[in-house]
Amino acid sequence: MLSHADNELLVRVGAGTAMGNLMRLYWLPFFLSKDLAADGAPKRVRLMGEDLVAFRDSDGQIGLVDVACAHRRAPLAYARNEDGGLRCVYHGWKFDRTGQCTDMPAEPEESRYKERVRIKSYTCRERNGVVWAYMGPEQQNPPPLPNVEWNLVAPEQVHLSLRVQECNWLQGLEGDIDSAHASFLHGRVDAEGRMKRLLYVRDRRPKFEVVRQDYGISIAARRGLEDKAYWRVTQLLEPFYTLTPPQPVFPELTGHAWVPIDDEHTLVLMFSYHPDEPLYEKTRKLFEEGYNGRETGHPSRDAFRHDNPADPYFGYWTRFNRESDFLFKHEDQVRTWFSGLPGLWVQDTGCQAGLGPIADRSAEKLGASDAGIVAARRHLLDLAKRYRDEGHAPATVANPDLLMMRAVSLTIDPQLEWAEAGKEPMTARLGKGFGYKP
Repeated sequence: MLSHADNELLVRVGAGTAMGNLMRLYWLPFFLSKDLAADGAPKRVRLMGEDLVAFRDSDGQIGLVDVACAHRRAPLAYARNEDGGLRCVYHGWKFDRTGQCTDMPAEPEESRYKERVRIKSYTCRERNGVVWAYMGPEQQNPPPLPNVEWNLVAPEQVHLSLRVQECNWLQGLEGDIDSAHASFLHGRVDAEGRMKRLLYVRDRRPKFEVVRQDYGISIAARRGLEDKAYWRVTQLLEPFYTLTPPQPVFPELTGHAWVPIDDEHTLVLMFSYHPDEPLYEKTRKLFEEGYNGRETGHPSRDAFRHDNPADPYFGYWTRFNRESDFLFKHEDQVRTWFSGLPGLWVQDTGCQAGLGPIADRSAEKLGASDAGIVAARRHLLDLAKRYRDEGHAPATVANPDLLMMRAVSLTIDPQLEWAEAGKEPMTARLGKGFGYKP
């Protein structure tokens, strides 16, 4: 059980909140490079509860600025992106990517008023197809970008997707570190097909061990085979990254960044990558097109809706939401899939977001299989409170190499310790293969 007060501390991310202040110390992945064209339309963005617009200027540089013009608060979502900045369509005031006003065409020609006018802006960086924003206090001297392996490998080795999920960031993240749910939520009731081959389906009562690390939390789930121990080690990397272990049927590394849009919505960046070779084209096609009319781990091209152009992150909202009941079908539940929800990520989202944007955690009845959830909550609470009360920033803010980690799936002799056997496979290095057969 999580108290109402602690849940509020964890999920509220607005400016001045304990978790919001902690999150702002980190770089936030918030857009895909391919979706921001030079001199293209500004894109509505909401991050950490702040309404902003993102754009790529004439020089190809990214700007992230206040959604409202400094003059009469007209929306810069309608601004003309031209000649190195955004020009408000109301009175023609223009702002560059730093937020500096560069033109006031209706003011006297000799006026220097524009030099004293700025709008809020945040530092941005791009790396390997991902746009990052830093919303913290050190705008002139931000920390280094995090060395997360999925954003360091070559483009042909990784598949990225973005979608909006209608719940707070922690609600989504917790679903990803819950290893016990997979045997049920993602299972088939007819015992046929792909799911039958997955080792984690065979033993539905895993034994859990949780270890606090200098980068976050390791959650190890042990399932028994005839003469071996099968360990799946999921990683929580500070502040909001989750890494899911590979498996024989899906031999790539996967995970998510759970980036807060506001207290009730999350930008979910999913990554699937191979550490030392290109992704199979059939794998990428599966992600983009789905499988037999169902969703896979990534939202397919057909998953997105385009009827809400005024919402932040237009184009990243999906048809699978509470309003559509996540397209649940009882007949599928009876005949084929345990959940009746149409595909992997939809199954997760239906359970994470189906009860509303902020679930009442004080009513939970947790068991032994929830050890990872409990440890993650304690860890994140500790980080937020230490920064709030002592000004102590986590080591992962300034040391990007701490996040060069992997999730692993290991089949080892029962007497061996997973932490020792997994030490080398869990350490990421560019160009390094799995080092074992997933």
